[in-house]
Amino acid sequence: MPTLLLALAVISTGLYAGFMLIFLTGIMPGLARLSDEQFVPAMRRINETVPRGVFLVVFVAIIAFPAAAVAVPVDGRTVSERWLIVAGLVCAVLNHLVTVAGNIPLNNALAASENATPPVPDSQVRAAFETRWNRLHQIRTLLTLAAFALLVCAGLP
Repeated sequence: MPTLLLALAVISTGLYAGFMLIFLTGIMPGLARLSDEQFVPAMRRINETVPRGVFLVVFVAIIAFPAAAVAVPVDGRTVSERWLIVAGLVCAVLNHLVTVAGNIPLNNALAASENATPPVPDSQVRAAFETRWNRLHQIRTLLTLAAFALLVCAGLP
């Protein structure tokens, strides 16, 4: 069971890190090429679509599985292996803090601007959103890649 928990921690964190990396290296650069009038509604639709189903399961799993892997005692697990798991868990928790405190409020403001009265120009909406969101997303991506690497190292013989 403990080996399974660590394997699930590695798999879920790897999936999440991959998602973050694809967003950083492919999706956001692609969206950056759009006009303000294209970017703003596209990002709104992405933000409506992503936080569902599989994404939410993985979002919870990157905390739950490393926490369970640390909590379940394992004969033969070294102190350094436990610390690697704890460090991976800390990176995942920090990722969630950045998401909840930074990216989600920006996403909410972007969504709210759609029905603002008086209407806010897309150029102004984008200027208030894109640079800050991307900076926070870079931090999240680095944190999840670090979490993944630490958990992989914890599972190495």
